[in-house]
Amino acid sequence: MNQTPAQARAYVEDLDLPVPRPALLGPNDAPLDFAFKTARDQAAVVGSGVVAFVNGITEQQRSDIVNATLLAQLATKKKVKEPVDLGGVVAWYDNYFEVLSNVGFVVQDRGFAEYSEAAKGFEIHEAILEVAKVALGAAPTALALVTKTLESLKSMDAESPWITLFHRESRSAKTARFQVTLVEPDASGGLLIQLMAFGLEATATVTQVLFFKFKKNEARLQHHSGKVTINSLVLESVRQSIAAKIVEHSKGFVAGLDI
Repeated sequence: MNQTPAQARAYVEDLDLPVPRPALLGPNDAPLDFAFKTARDQAAVVGSGVVAFVNGITEQQRSDIVNATLLAQLATKKKVKEPVDLGGVVAWYDNYFEVLSNVGFVVQDRGFAEYSEAAKGFEIHEAILEVAKVALGAAPTALALVTKTLESLKSMDAESPWITLFHRESRSAKTARFQVTLVEPDASGGLLIQLMAFGLEATATVTQVLFFKFKKNEARLQHHSGKVTINSLVLESVRQSIAAKIVEHSKGFVAGLDI
């Protein structure tokens, strides 16, 4: 979608978002007060997504990606009913990708594929890594960062604010939807984003998302993976509009994660 900066700003202004949620933690609780740092690998839980940044991505670029991701989730939550099956999950993602496409993300493909489970079933985080191995096979450093991010989340207590936030936003009864995004610099100094999106439909209520093991035939998992480039002119021009739009939501939806 070839949006001009003016069109992107008008698009953001017209988006309807849900009523802001309260912050997960009180004002004296530091874990959600997170500073992006260019010279280190970092990750953030952004609603129903985990975004990982390779060393070298600037603080401003990290903030832009997180804010755009949050905007797309919020706008989709407001416009699309919470999915009750995989068809609903795909419809949710159609709108999610549409929002990103209007603020500078160049999304090449939106198709979903069925995950082929092992004979005895699958564990979600292992399925994510299987998809990531295919998507990031030529980039072992990037794959290591995704692995490290998932391991950091797995080591946390189930009641931690990061896990609480992710589970709150990613699951609904017998379905779940979640994203794993990796951001790297490209050869020209721009950004290259590997986006992996997942949809889950289970035969019983989903109580865990990332680390639950499903027995064979208890659940279906679909996934999308693809490279996304950034139209930096558009994203930079709409930066302030996005930040202003989501300012009341950030504390309730974003949790930085040192890895």
